[in-house]
Amino acid sequence: MKEKELTSASGYLLFGLGLVLWVAAVFALIAKAAILGILLFFIGLILLIGLTVINPNEAAVATFFGEYIGTLKQNGLRWVNPLYRRRKISLRARNLNGQKLKVNDKMGNPIEIAAVVVWFVSDTAQAVFEVDDYQKFVDIQSEAAIRKLAGSYSYDTIEDEEASITLRDGSGKINDMLEHELHERLTRAGVGVLEARISHLAYSPEIAGAMLQRQQASAVVAARKQIVDGAVGMVEMALAKLSEKGIVHLDEERKAAMVSNLLVVLCGEKSVSPVINAGTLYN
Repeated sequence: MKEKELTSASGYLLFGLGLVLWVAAVFALIAKAAILGILLFFIGLILLIGLTVINPNEAAVATFFGEYIGTLKQNGLRWVNPLYRRRKISLRARNLNGQKLKVNDKMGNPIEIAAVVVWFVSDTAQAVFEVDDYQKFVDIQSEAAIRKLAGSYSYDTIEDEEASITLRDGSGKINDMLEHELHERLTRAGVGVLEARISHLAYSPEIAGAMLQRQQASAVVAARKQIVDGAVGMVEMALAKLSEKGIVHLDEERKAAMVSNLLVVLCGEKSVSPVINAGTLYN
């Protein structure tokens, strides 16, 4: 079922006509013309029942004895068939601040995840007739989409080094995939998705401490590796310069001692204290 527009008449003239008929009905009753007065009253009542107010970014879905007639979107005071049953629906953008969900990522680690979804009703006919409650449908399908996304990717590259996309991906690919997944799930309910973003992501409390220690250890190892690589390069450069300029001629044993001293100085965490050798390397 697709949305179709319902035409309507301006309600201001008919509102005034209905009031005039009610006033005429009062005068008719005073003049003891009861039948005419009652007739005028009911005609005026029918005119006023057909009036409806449509606010900006609002629509009214009209049905006639169970048959979908159309959707009224013209703003202001409008008049339609008084026998139409009208259900108003907001077309404004809405925020869904999802609650924290405890799920397992691709590697089986328990994590906490939550998302914020900005959505709106794009097709009023589908929202009303295709699902029982479109707002509840959005809540449930959003939770299902987040659970599916969390189970399809690992939390970080520490767990899955070959993963090109992780839940902590800062490039926005995860948010784009979440938005695409929600769009596919909510289209049948006439709901469009403007934006979807992960608002909370963390390891579950029972493993958060262990994972933090693991991340810290990985960071320390990576930093040490970078320091050692840099120190080795500096030692190679120092030996090459000494040999190139002929400042001093070192045999293999003296080169080994120099390399050892330079690595201690460059890789040590604390400042070193120089020691002056008054003798020779061999005495």
